[in-house]
Amino acid sequence: MVEVTVLLLAAGSVFFTLVATVGLLRLPDLYTRAHASSKADTLGAGFGLAAVAVAFGPSRAALKVVLLIAFIYFTNPTAAHAISRAAYDQGVEPWTTDDEGGESS
Repeated sequence: MVEVTVLLLAAGSVFFTLVATVGLLRLPDLYTRAHASSKADTLGAGFGLAAVAVAFGPSRAALKVVLLIAFIYFTNPTAAHAISRAAYDQGVEPWTTDDEGGESS
């Protein structure tokens, strides 16, 4: 049963990490890329670390992994917000459908 749980959590990690990668490569501007990478990558890392915690079983190492998950869930979205806010403060314009070529200049 533990192996199946670890496999499902690892598959979820791969899926969300792939979604973050596709979003980073395909989306048109900094703001949408930051959104895709912060949300999906946080879930991908969370599922991957949860798989590690389940594989370790109840132990001190599993507790450390759970604390690491909590740290990532707080810091990754906060960092993405700070980067987006800094870009906005620097005058980086978001992409709109009026922009030709897919990139804002």
